[in-house]
Amino acid sequence: MPIIRVEMFPGRTVDQKRDLVRELTDGFVRACGGAGDRLHVVITEVEREDWGVGGELMSDK
Repeated sequence: MPIIRVEMFPGRTVDQKRDLVRELTDGFVRACGGAGDRLHVVITEVEREDWGVGGELMSDK
């Protein structure tokens, strides 16, 4: 059971997330083989104040 985890800022629509899951699944199956219906994609939305890059919170950029 392969799992792809995606962490991103909130703000995408359900349709965008649906497209992302489809594209990731199709790409994984093309590259690695296997059955797409066994692949799990987990999307976690992280607020900008909970994400830091280069010593700064993204909410401060």
